[in-house]
Amino acid sequence: MNKIEHIGIAVKDIEVSNQLFSKLLNTQPYKTEAVESEGVITSFFMVGETKIELLQATHPDSAIAKFIEKKGEGIHHIAFGVDDANNEISRLLGEGFEMIHQIAKAGADNKMIAFAHPKSTNGVLTEVCSDRDQAS
Repeated sequence: MNKIEHIGIAVKDIEVSNQLFSKLLNTQPYKTEAVESEGVITSFFMVGETKIELLQATHPDSAIAKFIEKKGEGIHHIAFGVDDANNEISRLLGEGFEMIHQIAKAGADNKMIAFAHPKSTNGVLTEVCSDRDQAS
């Protein structure tokens, strides 16, 4: 793993949260996009070399909606940048981690993503992501 790529934060209202985080971080989001496959709208802020990703559910069945219902708004996941998400999935499986995704899939911000199940990572939902043009 190369770096912390981003920290994902589940929010109820992305517009309200964009205003709050703009004030908190003293910068505006550089990108907002919908990820239909995950049922979310995302918004990204740059803080140094790390991104903050805000995630709002677009339907009540999405993972973010379920997370907020169970735990409320807050940190949802930590994402680590890797050279190749599929290679990292194989490595993690070989190390005994339980993966939610067996193959990387398209995510926000032009990334290929996969999540390790929090049962195998001390309760922390962990994402690996690589640039789409770098993935195998």
